[in-house]
Order: sequence, then C-alpha cells, then structure tokens
Amino acid sequence: MFDEIKELLQNAYSGRVNNLPNSIELAQLALEKSKACNNLKLIGDSESQLSLYLMIKGEYDISKVYAEQAIKTYTQINDELGIANAKYSLASINYKTNNYHLGLVYLIDCLTVYKRHNDHHNQARSYKSLGTIYEYFGDTKNAIKSYQASIQAAQLIGDLNLESNVYNPLSGIYLTEGKADEAYDIIEKALAMKESTQDVRGIAFSIYGRGKVYVHQKRYDEAESDFLKAIAIHTEMGEKLGLGMAYYKLGQLYSITGRTENAKTVLLKAIEFCTQYKIVFIIFKCYYILYNIAKGENNHSLSLNYLENYLEQKEAVINTQTLKIIENYELIKRMETLEKEAQLKLEKDVIIREKNIAEHASKVRQEFLSTMSHEIRTPLNAVITIASLLNNDRNEEEKKLIQSLRFSANNLLYIVNDILDFSKLDIGKGKLEFSAAQLTTLLQNIFATYQSLAQEKGLVFNLFVDDNLAEHYLFDVTKLSQILSNLIGNAIKFTERGSVDLNVTLIRQDEAKDEILFEIKDTGPGIEPENIEKVFDVFSQANATISRKHQGSGLGLAIVKKLIELYESKIELVSKVKVGSAFSFSLVLEKTEVIPVDIKTKSFNLKGKHILIVEDNFINAMVAEKILSRWDITSEHAENGRLAVELIHRKSFDLILMDIHMPVLNGIDAATIIRNTNNSNSNKPIFALTADVTAGQENTTPGLFTGFLLKPIEIEKLEIALIEHIV
Repeated sequence: MFDEIKELLQNAYSGRVNNLPNSIELAQLALEKSKACNNLKLIGDSESQLSLYLMIKGEYDISKVYAEQAIKTYTQINDELGIANAKYSLASINYKTNNYHLGLVYLIDCLTVYKRHNDHHNQARSYKSLGTIYEYFGDTKNAIKSYQASIQAAQLIGDLNLESNVYNPLSGIYLTEGKADEAYDIIEKALAMKESTQDVRGIAFSIYGRGKVYVHQKRYDEAESDFLKAIAIHTEMGEKLGLGMAYYKLGQLYSITGRTENAKTVLLKAIEFCTQYKIVFIIFKCYYILYNIAKGENNHSLSLNYLENYLEQKEAVINTQTLKIIENYELIKRMETLEKEAQLKLEKDVIIREKNIAEHASKVRQEFLSTMSHEIRTPLNAVITIASLLNNDRNEEEKKLIQSLRFSANNLLYIVNDILDFSKLDIGKGKLEFSAAQLTTLLQNIFATYQSLAQEKGLVFNLFVDDNLAEHYLFDVTKLSQILSNLIGNAIKFTERGSVDLNVTLIRQDEAKDEILFEIKDTGPGIEPENIEKVFDVFSQANATISRKHQGSGLGLAIVKKLIELYESKIELVSKVKVGSAFSFSLVLEKTEVIPVDIKTKSFNLKGKHILIVEDNFINAMVAEKILSRWDITSEHAENGRLAVELIHRKSFDLILMDIHMPVLNGIDAATIIRNTNNSNSNKPIFALTADVTAGQENTTPGLFTGFLLKPIEIEKLEIALIEHIV
C-alpha cells in the first residue's frame, strides 16, 4: 500500500506540468489511501502536494487549507522538510494574492531549511519566487541576484524546467532596461527548454514572454499570435494567473495598435476573470488602459469612472502590501487634473465643481497619507523586526540572506518615509519638537556615520565645527539630523572623486541665541544654472542619467527645503558644473544651560510588569511580545478593541499598547471607553502604537493617550516610554 501511494504522488508531481487536473486527482486519491492506512508522512505529503497543485490552478483558499493542514501533520512527526514544502505553497499563495510581506517571511523560512538539507530543487523554486517579490518591490538588483541563484541551483541538479522558469522574468527585466535583443534571446532559450521537457504550462508562459518582446519590437501581428496561443494553453491547463496576464497584455496590444473596440472587449473580460480569482494587480492595470481609451474618446464621465475604479483597485493592493508609492501619489495628481479639465470643458454642468474638486483632493491626500502610513509601515514593521529576530543563532550564509532582507526592507521604508514626510509637510502638519541637546555631539555622530561610506568611495570627508559654539542648544534633533543626513548623503552619492566637507560656523551671537551657518560642499559633477531651482522640486533630479545611476525617491531635497522652512530659514545652493556644489542654510538656535538627561543612566527594573498589547496584526503582536520579554515583562494580547475592553474590566495592567486602526472596535474608541468607565486601568498609561504618521496631531485625541509610538517599533523609544511611566 505504501509503495502504491508513493507512486501516485510521484506520478502526480511529474505530470503537473502538462496535466494539472490529473495531478490533483492522483493527489486526492493518495490522500484517501494515506488516511486509510493512517501514515502521517504520506498524509502530509498528499496534503502538501494538493496544496501546491491547487495553488498553481489559482484556487488559493482551498490550497491554503491543505497547506496549513500539512504543516500540522508534519509537525506531529517533526518533518522539517515537509513543513518547509507546505510553507512554500503558503508563500506562493500570499505573494500571488498581493500579501508580499508574508510571502517573504515564509520564503526565508523555506530557504533556511532547504539550505540545511542541500535541497537544490526547492532552493531553485524558492529563489525564483524571492526574485519575483524583489521585482515587485522595485529592487531589480536583488531580483536579478535571486534569479541567478535559482539558475545555479537548477543547473546543479540539471533541471531544465526550473532553470527555464527563471528566464521568463529575466527577459522582462531586460525589456524594462531597453535590452530587447537580450530579452528575445533568453526567452527563446526558455521556450526551447520547455519544448524539450514538454512542459505545457511553461511553454505558455514563454510564448507570453516572447509576445511582450514582440510588442517592444513593434512586431504586433506576431505578438497578437503569441498572446492568443498563451491564452489557449492557459485555458486548457486551468492556469489562472497566466491567463489573466495574457488577457491584459492582449488588451494593451489592441490599445497600442488603435483597435480600441477589441481592447475594450478583452480588458473587460480580463477584469471579470481576475475579479473572480482575486488577481488585483492585473485588474487595476486594465482599468488604467480603459481610462486612457475613454479619455482619448472625450468620454469624460466614463474616463473618470475608470480612473476611480483604477484607484480603488490600486488601494486594494496597497492595503496588503505595496511599494509603488510614487506612482500612486502621481495618480492622485492626475485625478485632480482630470477633474479640472472636465470642469473647463463642460463648464457648470461637468462632473464636480472646482470647489468640490479642491475639497475632494484634500480629503484624498489626507486619506492617502493615513492609509499609506498605516498599511505599508505595518507590514514593513513585521518584515524588519522579524528579520532582526531571525538573525540570532544563524550561520554566516543565513545571516547574509537575512541581512539582504533587512537591507531591502529598510530601503523600502526609507522611500515610504520620504513620501509620508513630504506629504505631512506639504499639508502643513509638520512641526518642530525642541529639546536640549549637544549640537557638537550630534555633528560628530553624523560625521562618524557617513565617514565609512565616503571612504568606501575613496572620498575625503571633512568636518569643521566652530570652537565658539555653545555646549547646548534647544533644537529638533530628529529634523536637523534628517536635513544634514540628506545633504551629506547626496553629496557622497553624487561625488565620484575628491572630497565632501561639512562646515558649521557661528556667524552671529547674543546672550540668548546664536545664528549658525551649516554648509555642505562637494567636488561632484555640479548642477547647471537652469536646474538649480528645479532640484528642490518634488520628484525632480537635475540629471536624468545620474538619477538612473543613483536611485532614490526624488523627494530628499524637497523635504530638506520644507524642514528648513520650519526653522523660518531657507536653503541656498551655489554650484558650478564639473567643479562641485555647496548647499548652505543658517539657523537661529536658543542657547540653554539645561543638560539633557540620558534616561539609560537611570536605575530601573522592568521585571514582573504586565502589559496589554491591543493589535489586530498577529505578527506585530508577536514582535511586541518578544521585545517586551527581553526585559522580563509579561504581556497579554487582545486582537481588537472590544476584547481589550473586556480584559481591562477583569485584569489590571501596568501599561497598555493600543493599535489605532483595528476592526470591531478601533483604538481611539477603545481607549475612550477605558478612560471613561469604572475599571482598574482607567488611569494607567495608554500608548497609541501606530504606523499612521497623522496620529497624534493636535486636538485629535486630547488627554486620551499618554503618547504615540510609531511603527516600525523603535526599541529605544519604547524602553524610554516604559521607564518613564511604569518604573
């Protein structure tokens, strides 16, 4: 019986590439027989394979059920590889349904196990999926590295199918980089491999990839033929994701070639299909093409409708995990422009009057800022903090992988923060938070941070600080650090040889205040006179060639300008092409004799304290619990505000960490009930734990929260809050 079940599973796995329905039937039969003989290993294998095949077919909900059941089965027999295989299916389900952050976490777990067992077959699969996630994040460099690692693993075991699977996305990257010939060569190589192994599904994906190359080369008839072939094969094989992608590309092709009626038909069919199978990222792309078609036909009402559908579907992706923030930000601007154009053309009877447009635009920006802040920073918090926790007790190779994950996640977080910082400043919500600090110490710390980066590029980094500066000033340490870090980071990034100087000089003083000049000079390429004002604009960079070489959000100098304006000052720029640039600004700072207290020097003991964590995201709750356990703090978790309210009437806590955005009962309402009902926690400290940078604005929640802690969690700030309020 055991040999019969193993043969069923082997035939199912080998036949998945050209007869997926048969593989599902064989795996189901194997599961029935495995349960009959009560063999947990074979039961787990059957459940895991069923999950894989159903995931490939696009039946994600039932696939997830089988994967989770397989993990439970494998856990009973301590089958580490089996658990990893089931997690691979969960990773694929998550990233194919736009939950990229969870997909990433599962893949890291899988790769750790596969490396430990020298399982090159599954390493190849996992690296390919990891490359897909990196590519979605916009991290092309790490995507290519992951794809190359997948190819190497596949070549070690001579698996042409796994190797050729990677050539399809690599071809797409070459197209994006304008390398059409390389893209064509590699996709033809993939197609030849797929035909030699008779991988029917793989052939369809390769034909689809070749069709994209043909579109780029303006070989439209051949592109149409390839897309139709891919659609036919995917339909026969039951491949949902591939079919949705092919529909979209065919509709896009018809739009490019002016066959708008055909384009509309195919795109609407794609939307209907992808809605059924929750392929959101294709839906919003289809709506965007339909929006442009309607706009070109001067159908303003329909174009606005398509645009609103586009934004709605785009937000559905943002609400799980997104990276393309800048594109979204620009689309909001396009929406405003469209509405204004419609008003001018249709006068008083158009879609929305000018006053309503302004109000709507303001509301959209506010909601955009809040949503992006919470929904992107929340999963990023999980990715970054989990990567930190995973780093313990790992070998060097695993640590490098985790370090790469943390680096990519932090890069994404920097871009997110740039967008959010600018948005907050742009709507007038930014403000200075003054505290007593040592300016010279801050400058030395910033210098130390960037000195190694300069040395790596062979640059000389010099720091000059005027000896006449006072020891302590009142200023916003975070914002001044952000200003200097942006300017110094840019100077080092764009300077290939020579030096970067940070000069801080006292230019005027009296008994109470000093005026201090900050100057950052470099020997970089310089900026043309006509571009000097433009470099401070949003998403603007003076030289397109340089900007492609040095990636960034394009918001750094715009943020710097607004931060300096908060100090009621302005930034100056003097630059000469091929000589270098000098950015300068002056701040008037109040001198103080108050010496800032380092709270870490206080004697404290957090052991035995009991904290309530109110958080709907289980990963974030787990992260918070692990951080608190480092200080011997016990904690309880409530997954929404209503459960928290029930708990506070039964138990006493030393402090409450309250997420603001939650289902059932949000954090603000829950905190209001706690404060205003008879319970032992009504006067206890409640900290809002949130990724929403708009939280904590003046007069929004007066007297409700003791303070606000932003996600990703800054461990030092959490520690200070605990020491100040419960020790």
